[in-house]
Order: sequence, then structure tokens, then C-alpha cells
Amino acid sequence: MSIDTFAALGVPAALVSVLDAQGITTPTPIQAATLPDSLAGRDVLGRGRTGSGKTYAFLLPLLARLSAAGRTRQARRPRALILAPTRELVTQIDTAMAPLAKALGLRSQTVFGGVGQNPQVQGLRAGVDVVVACPGRLEDLMQQGHVFLDAVEVTILDEADHMADLGFLPGVRRIMDKTPRDGQRLLFSATLDGAINVLVKRFLTDPKTHEADSAQSPVSTMSHHVLHVASDAHLPVILDLAAAPGRKVVFTRTKHRAKKLAKQLNASGVPAVELHGNLSQGARTRNMDDFHAGRAQTLVATDIAARGIHVDDVALVIHADPPVEHKAYLHRSGRTARAGNDGIVVTMMMDDQVRDVRDLTRKAGIKPTTTRVALGHPLLAELAPGERSFAGGLVREEPVAAAPRSGGASRGTSSGGGRGRGRGRGASAPASASAPSPTGSPRRGGAGRGRGAAGDGQSAGRRQGGGQSRPRGGSSTVYSTTSGGSAASFSAGTRAGGRRSR
Repeated sequence: MSIDTFAALGVPAALVSVLDAQGITTPTPIQAATLPDSLAGRDVLGRGRTGSGKTYAFLLPLLARLSAAGRTRQARRPRALILAPTRELVTQIDTAMAPLAKALGLRSQTVFGGVGQNPQVQGLRAGVDVVVACPGRLEDLMQQGHVFLDAVEVTILDEADHMADLGFLPGVRRIMDKTPRDGQRLLFSATLDGAINVLVKRFLTDPKTHEADSAQSPVSTMSHHVLHVASDAHLPVILDLAAAPGRKVVFTRTKHRAKKLAKQLNASGVPAVELHGNLSQGARTRNMDDFHAGRAQTLVATDIAARGIHVDDVALVIHADPPVEHKAYLHRSGRTARAGNDGIVVTMMMDDQVRDVRDLTRKAGIKPTTTRVALGHPLLAELAPGERSFAGGLVREEPVAAAPRSGGASRGTSSGGGRGRGRGRGASAPASASAPSPTGSPRRGGAGRGRGAAGDGQSAGRRQGGGQSRPRGGSSTVYSTTSGGSAASFSAGTRAGGRRSR
């Protein structure tokens, strides 16, 4: 029998129908390799590079097993556990699972930090079949007695190598020690190294190993380019590429750089959002929603977005800062050329980075095309075809909220989830405040300083436990655009304008 369909691999008909409705009809190599063993209840160790389809490779057997067992949900005792390293990946897994679980009458609950725990606690108390969690918040809830893992039938570790990189393995071991030894365990990772082998030896029983895609193997539909630029051309070239049609992901090495570059793009009329660890969960969610919905076609991110985040139709990945390590290069680059689609990866390289970039690409196993370019070089139009648009950056304006409490400068909930001061630069500034001046530098706008709405990483905790009231019944978020500039008039030394981009 042919195994080029999910039904032939043993996936239940109800799940096959859901996949068909989404246009997913042919298993990827990692799915075809692992599904027979995982559906049979065996422990599985699967390696596949990012974008290879690992999520469905573990969701399908997980849901099939829970449905077949037919056990009743219990309060605080989930039947299955999926651990993932980041909030975005947890949300993405749960979103992918939702239509499949609904078809089988199963219920899930996400668990992660950066947001209040009460909705998560209430969901667990009501009883769920699957918990999709980050290790930190899950351990907190376990210690508080809100969740117990003694009824878990299937445990899944996704992006296990990334959890190791982030230092989560001690927590992962403590969590898995609380799950039944006779339960099924599936571990999926882009790479299998020493840290992962420790987990495998301790928690998996006679696992079936499948390495359908090597993390080092080249992706045939992905082309790699290194753009050798002078320091004063670095930002204008990035701006030119970002102003082309289509979704782009731009990677920076630090959180500060991601925030700054997103502001610079918006100030020049190119809608962009940022994603990094300093953002509150609310800001991260809203920014990703903007990117998914097309309100912003450029995502400026640190390596937090390099692993497991899936966005359709990303045609171009730009390494604004070359990563330090080759594995990070491969995972960043994996945001494009997914599921057989074409993609282009561009690495920006200045004179003092030549040796580092050469070593990086050699270790990554790729042979990029290196070209010395400046703004206006014809290669830029080939890498990012289409008319450049500088129509306006994305600005999230504050909704009208309840009247502030008496006394002093008002404080309220900011658009990015942080706590901003009333005198801060923000949506009240005129649209022209951040428009580039004829000389290429944005005019300063607004009325003084304000704390970054999106960058206040402590804001979520203040809202949860600080006892401050939140406005009720406010209007929905209003979007507007800043007036734009052009790549030609935007110099490398330009700072973002007075108006906030996030």
C-alpha cells in the first residue's frame, strides 16, 4: 500500500478530513517516517530541521491516542503534555491543534508566563485533555497545586535542543519525573546532541529514532546571499529590501537593536513590528497578529523568533546582524523556504565581519553568493522584486480609556503592555512627528520622554499583581501611519523619530 497519504499511515479519518480541508494532503518526510511508530504507541525520537512538519508529526498520534482511549477529563489532571521553549511556539502549537482537537471532542489549555495565571488555573480546574506549556509557568502551577501530571498518557518535547540552549533542561527533567513512567514519550528536535541524549536515556524507552532531515543539509529551494556593504550603506540597503512587497523577517543580535531597527523602519514609512524578550506577552501577541494580518510586512526579531515560529509566505530573511553560531543561522534562515516553497536568505556583512561570516557559512554547510553592494545596486531588485513603498510606518494608537486618577501625570496601560507615563511620546503626537526631514533625519516630535510601551518587560507583572485597576470598556485599537521617507534619504546614522513605532 502506498504511504503517501495520511490515511495510509494510519491517521484516523476524522483527522484526515480536517487536514484535507486545510489543503494538507501529503505527509512530509518527518511525518511519513515517524507516524507509523508513534501511532503504534512507541516512544519516538525525531529529528527534522525547522519547517519540516514536526508539529503535525506529534499532534496527529497524540490526538488519535487520546480519542481512542476515551477517558473522561479530570480537574487539574491533563491526559497529555506538550512542552515547548517559547510562548509563541506554545500558542502556535495550540492553534494548529485546535481544529483537530475539536473534531474529536478534545480540549486543550496553554500555560506560559508573561500573562495572568488565573485563566490558566480556571481552565485546568475545568478539566482538559492536553496542556501545551512552557516549563517555567507549568512548574509554578504544579508547585501551587493547580495541576498534577500523574494521569498524563503522552508527553511530547518540541524543540528540545532549543530548551537546552535556554537552560530549561533542569525544569524539564523535574516536570517529566512527575509523569508516569509507562506513558508514551515523543521528543522532536532540529538537532540531537549531548544534552538531548541525556533526556533520551532518562525518559524514553527503546525509542525509535528517525532523522528524516538533517539540520545541516541544504534546503534546495533556499538561496543564500551575502551583501558586503560599507557601514553607511548598511541601513539604507536593509530599508530598501524591507520596502519591497511581501513578508520579510529581519534578525538582529540584541533586543536593543531589534527595537531600534523597527523604529527606524517605521520612521521611514515601512510598516514593521518587533519581537524580542523585553516585550510583554500582550505586546508580543499583538505584534505577531499585526504581522500575520499584513498590517506590518516586516518582523524585526532576535533569535526568539528563529525557532518554531511559522508564518506563511515569508519570502525573504535578512540577517541584519550575522549570528554568532551556525545553528542560529540555520534556524533563522528556516523562517523562509518552508514546506517546499522558495525563499531567499540575505546576510549583511561589513568590512570587519568578513572572517566571521566566512566561518559562519562554512560551518552551516552553505556556499552563499557574495556581492559588494550599495543602495541602487540591481541585485537588490532581484532579491526583493517589486516597487518600493514608503507610504507609512505602523503606529498603534492608544484607545480612549477611562479618566485618569487625580493627581500628577496620569498613568495607563500602554499599547505594548507596559506602563507608560502620561507625558510620554505616543499616539497623541501628530503624524508628521516622525516623518523624515529633507535631510534624511526624522524630526523630533512629541512632548518629552516616556517609558517604552513595548519594551517594559516588567509591565505584565505589575498588571497582574500590582493592584492597579485597568480601564474597562475602552475602544478598540486604532491604527494610523506615519508619513514615509525613502531609502535614498535615510542615512546609517538616522535615529527613529519622535513618534513611537510600537
